[in-house]
Amino acid sequence: MPLPDKPLIVILGPTAVGKTELSIQLAERLNGEIISADSRLFYRGMDIGTAKPSLTEQARVPHYLIDVADPDEVWSLAKFQRQAYLSINNIHSRAKIPFLVGGTGQYVKAVYEGWDIPEVKPDRLLRKALENWAVDIGSLGLYQRLKVLDPAAAERIDPANLRRTIRALEVILHTGKLFSTQKRRSGSPYRTLLLGLTRPRPELYARVDERIQLMLDQGLLTEVQTLIAAGYSPDLPPMSAIGYRQMIQHLHGEISLEEAVMLMKRITRQFVRRQANWFKIDDPDIHWFAAESEPIAEMENCIRQFLDEFPFAGM
Repeated sequence: MPLPDKPLIVILGPTAVGKTELSIQLAERLNGEIISADSRLFYRGMDIGTAKPSLTEQARVPHYLIDVADPDEVWSLAKFQRQAYLSINNIHSRAKIPFLVGGTGQYVKAVYEGWDIPEVKPDRLLRKALENWAVDIGSLGLYQRLKVLDPAAAERIDPANLRRTIRALEVILHTGKLFSTQKRRSGSPYRTLLLGLTRPRPELYARVDERIQLMLDQGLLTEVQTLIAAGYSPDLPPMSAIGYRQMIQHLHGEISLEEAVMLMKRITRQFVRRQANWFKIDDPDIHWFAAESEPIAEMENCIRQFLDEFPFAGM
C-alpha cells in the first residue's frame, strides 16, 4: 500500500519537451530513483520508436517499469498502478526519493491521484464484435460513436488508437456506465510535488521532427522488421504506437517511407496537443518551468524546499 506521509516528485510534460535528461539530473542531485509513467516504455525490443532512455542513461540512476513486458503481453492501467506503488514503496524503504516521470496522462494521474480503477475483465465476444464493427465503419467511425456516448472519454483518446477506443466502448457496454466516470479518485496517496515542463509550441514541434529523424537514423525501420521477424504480430496493441504503425504500413506497401515520416510528424503533433488536455498550464497544483531556460537549479531548489516541509531520511 502507498505511504501517505512519504514524498513523491512528479515530472510531467509533453513528448520531446526534455523530461528524460532533466529528471535524471534531478535524481542524481537529490538521491532519487525514477519510475517511468510512459506506457510505451514497458515493452522489450521497442527502444528506438519509443525514445526509451538509453542503457547509459538508465545506469546513471535506477529506473523502474522499463522493459518489463514483451510486446505480446498486456499491461493494464490497474497493473501499472500496482507496480508503480510497489516501486515507489521500495524506493522509500531505502530512504531514496521517488521521481514519477512521464507524458502518459492517465498513467501519471492514476498514481498521484490514487485512482480506484475498476477491474473490468475483457469481454472477448463483445471486443470481437467491436473489432468487426470497426472493420465496417473504420476506426474513426468507431471513435465517433464513442464521442457520442462519452465525450469526456473520447477527448482523452487518440482517434487513431483503435485499441483504446474499443476498450472504452467495451467497458461502457459491459457496465452500463460512462468510461470517463469509472476511475474514482481517492486523493493523492503520497505527499506529492508536481513539476511541469513546457516549451513554445513551435520549438516543441521542431524537437519532435528532430527526434523522428533521429529514430530513422538509428534504425527504426529495422527495429520494426526485427520485431515482426521475432513473431510479434503487427496487430498487437503495442505495435499500434506512433512510429511503429507507420513503419508497418510502409513495410506492407501501403505508403512510402516519406509518407510514413510525414504521418509520424503529424500524428505526434496531434498527440502533443492532446497531452495538454491532461495537464493544463493554468493548473494551480502544477509548478511549471520553461524547459528552454534550463531550469534545473530552480527545480532542484523547489524540490528541496518541498522536502524541508516534513522530515524524511532521504535528504
